[in-house]
Amino acid sequence: MNTDTQTKPTPFSANFWSANVIQIFERASYYGMASFVVIYLGQLGFGNYWPSLINSFLWGLIYFLPILSGAIADQIRFKRALLLAFVLLSFGYFALGYPIWFGGEVLAIVPGNEVTASLDSVIPVCLGVLFIGVGASLVRPSIAGTIQKTVGSRITLGFAIFFMIIQFGNLFGRIISYKVRNTSGFDLSSIFLVSMVATVAAFFLVVFLYKDTDMARITTKMERYETIVNILLTIKKSLTDIRLVIFLIISSGFYMIFAQIYNLLPLYTKKTVELTPAMDIYTVANPIVIITFQLLITKIFVKFTPIKSIFIGTAIVGASMLVNIFPLYMAGGVTQLVNDIIPLGSIFIVMTVALIGFGEIFTSGRMWEYLATLAPKGQEGLYQGFANLPIALGSIVGGFLGAWLFNEIMCKNATELPNRLLQLDPRQACHGWIILACCGFVCAFSMFLYSRWIAKQISAT
Repeated sequence: MNTDTQTKPTPFSANFWSANVIQIFERASYYGMASFVVIYLGQLGFGNYWPSLINSFLWGLIYFLPILSGAIADQIRFKRALLLAFVLLSFGYFALGYPIWFGGEVLAIVPGNEVTASLDSVIPVCLGVLFIGVGASLVRPSIAGTIQKTVGSRITLGFAIFFMIIQFGNLFGRIISYKVRNTSGFDLSSIFLVSMVATVAAFFLVVFLYKDTDMARITTKMERYETIVNILLTIKKSLTDIRLVIFLIISSGFYMIFAQIYNLLPLYTKKTVELTPAMDIYTVANPIVIITFQLLITKIFVKFTPIKSIFIGTAIVGASMLVNIFPLYMAGGVTQLVNDIIPLGSIFIVMTVALIGFGEIFTSGRMWEYLATLAPKGQEGLYQGFANLPIALGSIVGGFLGAWLFNEIMCKNATELPNRLLQLDPRQACHGWIILACCGFVCAFSMFLYSRWIAKQISAT
């Protein structure tokens, strides 16, 4: 008998790969504009705090709603959920660009401190955030649920590939948005046009390539109503598991620090380092690191438990914040040009984003894996929805925290330069970065204590 034939793994199914390709386009649409949301809203006149609060609300919707929308997707079929999602996303990106395209608004050169946005801008922005939040909340549990149903026993490898594929979309979206917004005749609002095109392409990929996995279909209104009630009861019951709740709360600390890529780092760079930062290119360090090292690190550390891996990742993102202290005390400060190309502060921002990428490699995929193994049959979408809850909590808290740290801590005693950049008091700026790092270290230590507690629970049973 040929044992080599018996042990040779079967290839992943066509549906596994079609789901991943669709995920590339959806992530390209989102990350193509994500690095500039707080800057765009600031230049649109939303003041010091509202850009970060709106952005954190957007992230909160995207990652909180899957707790319910993922379970609903289990019942209405993933394909139908994906089609609805991409329609909503297309309208959402259009609404965000509307104030500039059709509303007659003009972006300010530097974000102002006070709210000056008109109601004609506020309404489409709020609608856009709502549409994107609901639409994106349907995508990730549907795709992740498909991955879980098609990987068989190779769950670690399957989710590692899934997470790496997300980064390809992340990378492509940023690069394309950079090229478009720097093309003559386009401005910052063009990032939403790129996002619209990507979501339309994803819609047709679902139509022609994606096939539903084996799922039961709910056919009547009464059955659907009963299903929704059962979903809510299941969620309530699941959240009475103290081990699950503690894990979700501690894990949210990682994403509270991660959220600063899209809140504090853009604000800090735009207002203190350079007037026209290429945040889409600077933050591309994140997907490049993940694409380059994901499979290698997964292979090396495959024997690590998910909780141990999450501990390492959280400690890394905490340490990444401390990197930005160095340019504050170097000759020329954060605005000093290196080879007349890029400010010193921006180089360290890139380094920070790259380190966060390493933290993600250890954390994000393993979190999905940890919760996916707990999912009862038929509730895959629901448990993939739970995997999003730490991102939602971390993003909501992180958005407020980032805006507060920048405006109240880092900018204290700052002086405005002739070029309208802020020159920060190095001591005050240090305080902000240290506070963020300490938050990460506390969360990492909490995960370590959690792992010890879980080990005792297992040994006692």
